[in-house]
Amino acid sequence: MTDSVLILEPGDERAQKIAKAMASQTANDILNFLGEGQKSQTEITERLAIPFTTVQYHIENLLDAGLIAVAATRYSVKGREIKYYALTDQLLIVAPRQANVRSLLLKYASLFGIVIFGSLAVMLASPLMTMQSGSAANIAPAAAERDAGMLVAKAAAFCAPPSPAPLPETVIAFFFGGVLVIVVLLCYELYLWKKLR
Repeated sequence: MTDSVLILEPGDERAQKIAKAMASQTANDILNFLGEGQKSQTEITERLAIPFTTVQYHIENLLDAGLIAVAATRYSVKGREIKYYALTDQLLIVAPRQANVRSLLLKYASLFGIVIFGSLAVMLASPLMTMQSGSAANIAPAAAERDAGMLVAKAAAFCAPPSPAPLPETVIAFFFGGVLVIVVLLCYELYLWKKLR
């Protein structure tokens, strides 16, 4: 799980720093090596078999871009400070200025939340609607109530534990209808996005 999500626009300062840092194969090799865990500059130099100054240059660029960070500091036997570097835990999204990805994601996440909330409301309201319609149908004439067999049957039905009601078809239809509307809206957004490109 990432600590943060960064949405960058092409051309902004942070995106340029990342592009500069990632432009070299050496920087990519350093990032891949750091993917194994924390490493010191000396370990990187030895593993990649490149000059110490080259590693130092790329580490400074990667630090400036925010792709790596100093994870720990230790001291050698001689008392020299040794920094250990690690990858930063973040998700980078580069998106053009016209499409605000964060607001788009929030919009569809909130629409999905509304569909779920509406489905729950329909599910909770459906037993009330069936009880009201069922109570009007169960009114029997006074003569039928006198029948002892019918009274015993009603008493047994009243005392029996209620069986769990299956999920009403209305709730299922409401939920999938809402999801279908969200999918159609997403397809329309993709169509507009491709059309503008």
